[in-house]
Amino acid sequence: MKFSGEIAVNAARDAVFAKLQDIRFFASCIDGVKELAPRDERVFDAVLETRVAYMTFRFKVTAELTEVTAPETIAAKIEGAPMGLVGRLTAISSTRLAEAADGTTLIRYEIDTALTGKLGSIGQPVLKAKAKDMEKQFAKNLCAAFAVAEKGAA
Repeated sequence: MKFSGEIAVNAARDAVFAKLQDIRFFASCIDGVKELAPRDERVFDAVLETRVAYMTFRFKVTAELTEVTAPETIAAKIEGAPMGLVGRLTAISSTRLAEAADGTTLIRYEIDTALTGKLGSIGQPVLKAKAKDMEKQFAKNLCAAFAVAEKGAA
């Protein structure tokens, strides 16, 4: 499954880039991330818990930053397995940050995800709908975090 999109954040590109590199901040914008444990500056382990239809899934995941070019590019590789099910999750993400004329930052992203095993058999439409929901919630949480930071600075 491939996903792409754009999120407009009311903050300068350098500030957005710095926050997206902060794994604790980034993880706080994703609903269901628990037990975040950095291995080093570029590799992190976590548990992701999410609900699809009537089922709750827990994944043990490892995320590795594969490219970081300030202040414009962040790429990562995510691998993991659902806990209690046979299967595998892999994803490659690429994020590019651009300055808009009005001072906002445009985050353009592409994610290529694959699910195998029992989880993959649930069906692409159901999983794609869940991914879209997670994408919308991430954007909402990210924009809200910058709105709070902006109010605090005022």
